Amino acid sequence: MKLAVVNQTGKEGVVAVLGPGDFLGEGCLAGQSVCMATATTISPTSVLVIAKNEMMRVLHAEHEFSDRFIEYMLARNIRVEADLVDQLFNSTEKRLARTLLLLARYGDKDRPDKLLPKVSQEMLAEMIGATRPRVNFFMNKFRKLGLIQYNGGLKIDKSLLTVVLHD
Repeated sequence: MKLAVVNQTGKEGVVAVLGPGDFLGEGCLAGQSVCMATATTISPTSVLVIAKNEMMRVLHAEHEFSDRFIEYMLARNIRVEADLVDQLFNSTEKRLARTLLLLARYGDKDRPDKLLPKVSQEMLAEMIGATRPRVNFFMNKFRKLGLIQYNGGLKIDKSLLTVVLHD
């Protein structure tokens, strides 16, 4: 599922891509009355809707769930800060490599996804603040270097990390 915002001229920016077990809409718990982002599925998705009152009750009563939710929110905050630093200081090539690795969940303690569902170059461009032709250029470069493959799905090789780590 992607979370996107649209500015007054209609330009869309993808602010997050969510996966299994992720939360969304948590701003209402802190009094946010207007949703800033729109959630759109990008692959078959099942969503569990929890009413605000029930979520508040569960957070107070179920400590294991509460701990998981807090851990998720702190990790998401760290990710948002890292995304901002990435946008401010890194090249388009590094931002794209980092985004592909994040989509593949490299660094996730559970398991990385080696094969991603179809993600358009336009959506990648929206995520990294670049143009689709620029994303196309780097995707072709990564493919020629053997860092990615795409045949119905996008396969990310962990060696793509070298692009992110190389200065």
